[in-house]
Parts: sequence; C-alpha cells; structure tokens
Amino acid sequence: MLRIDGVSRHFGGVYATRDVSLDVQSGELRGVIGPNGAGKSTLFNLISGHLRPDAGGIWLGDRRIDRLPPHVRAGLGIAIVFQGARVFPGMSVRENVMVGAHARTRAGLVAATVRLPAQRREEREIREAADTAIDRVGLAAWSERRAEDLPLGQQRRLQVARALAARPRVLLLDEPASGLRADEREALTALVRDLHRDGTTILLVEHDVGMVTSLADRITVLDLGTVIADGSPAEISVDPAVIRAYLGTEPLHAAHH
Repeated sequence: MLRIDGVSRHFGGVYATRDVSLDVQSGELRGVIGPNGAGKSTLFNLISGHLRPDAGGIWLGDRRIDRLPPHVRAGLGIAIVFQGARVFPGMSVRENVMVGAHARTRAGLVAATVRLPAQRREEREIREAADTAIDRVGLAAWSERRAEDLPLGQQRRLQVARALAARPRVLLLDEPASGLRADEREALTALVRDLHRDGTTILLVEHDVGMVTSLADRITVLDLGTVIADGSPAEISVDPAVIRAYLGTEPLHAAHH
C-alpha cells in the first residue's frame, strides 16, 4: 500500500533521513519509533509532501507520489493527523470533520457558486461521510458542540475523524498521544486498535514505545536518520541496536530513563 524506497533528505550537511526504506502492507499497522532526532518527523513530512526527498522514491499502491504536492496526495488517499494539529475554532465538531471530507470531492468552485445538483448531492455526501467518521471515533454526542470546547483527548479524536472522513487508503498518525493524560491515551489506543481491526492501513509515529508495541504488527526503528531495526514488537524489544539507541551503552544512562 505504501512503499518508501531509499529515501534521503538532508538539511545543510546533516542527514535527517538517510536511505530509509519500508513497505507497509494493506491493512497493516506499522509503528515507527526512535529517540529524539531520529528522523521520524522528517519521514512523515516526506510522505505527506511537506518535504521533498533529495534521493529515493515513495509509492502509494503503484503510483509514485514523491513529486506530488500535499493536496494531490490527500486526494489520492493519504490522510494525516499531525502532532499538535489544531481544530478550527468557531466551527462545530461536524463542520471541522466536513473539512476533511472535502479532500476527496469532485464538484468544483463553479458548481459550488451556482448550487448545481451535483454540488448539492456532494454536500449531502460530505455531511454523511463526516457523521460516519464522528460516530466511528465516539463523538456523535458532541457533533454540534464548538470544537475548541472539547477536552484535548476529544480534540485528538476529532482530528482522527477529520482524517477518516476522506476515506483514506493510508492513515498517518504523528505522535497522536502527545500531551494526553493516561486515561485519554488509553482511549486513543483503543480507538487506533479498532480502526486497525476494521482493516485501515495505519502508519503510527509515536514517542510512547509501549503504545506502539501494544498496537503494531511491525515496528521500524530509526536512529540518526537511518533504519536500525525492523521487525515484530517481540523482535524489536530484544534487539541490541534498539536498546543501545534508546538507552546508550552505559548502565548509568539507562537509570535516567
């Protein structure tokens, strides 16, 4: 479903990602972990189109996408929940999520201006897609509330709903649990697990290694921009290179974590 082949990106003389390759199968939940500065955010921005790779290529299905702008990738089925993404204030939960559904619509500006039947049908479809997504993340009771009035955990669910409203082929979650309380984190973990069970293809970049280990089919580990390990959660948890990357080699270092 998503293939990243030998992708590199440098800033000045420093490689943020170097020759990174990974294949995400349809329906797979792939975790991407690594210590600070490992290149996780850069990799996400390369997939989303907010950065272009210096070398290598990215494919969605059989379509090469690494030269396409972000909105075109969104239309092809890449949906992203960015770390620290904001809600649109002054708009209801439903209106916020309807924005996400617009990523895949067809009727253009002219149709919208003159209110053609195609546009009215599309608006109805957008509302239905939004309501389905809101229901899916458990926010149906909140759909008329102003988005900014929701607690942070619910706002994060709203962002997931906004991504789902576009009916994506691949859902990218960038640090979705950051800043959440323990109970909110657990609820979000349960939601991601449910989406995966439904067959959604998910790429999860997350600081919380425990969360990733509990959810992922496979985990790719980055350190200093390169892939240092790739395997099942069980394999990753005992991999010496991974342990070294996270804890350093000195036992004292480990005590601080």
